[in-house]
Amino acid sequence: MSPTTWTEADTERAQAIWTEYQWRHEVSTQLGKTAGIDPGSGRVWFGESAADIRRQRRAEGAATPGDSARVGYDYGLGKGSHR
Repeated sequence: MSPTTWTEADTERAQAIWTEYQWRHEVSTQLGKTAGIDPGSGRVWFGESAADIRRQRRAEGAATPGDSARVGYDYGLGKGSHR
């Protein structure tokens, strides 16, 4: 995946990573927070907002877009930019 290209496969991979992460980890303490998911690396971040996740990813040098979800809800927030 390039920094500017996002495909349906990226969305599906991010959703699969998030589903597996929730199954393997206790996330109830993060209820209502934003989870950022990198479909390339499989990394998951938690923050108060999508902007918070972007700051964390930028600080760690993540150069590709990521997806995000609200912990405890059935819907995602959508693809995010690396900018």
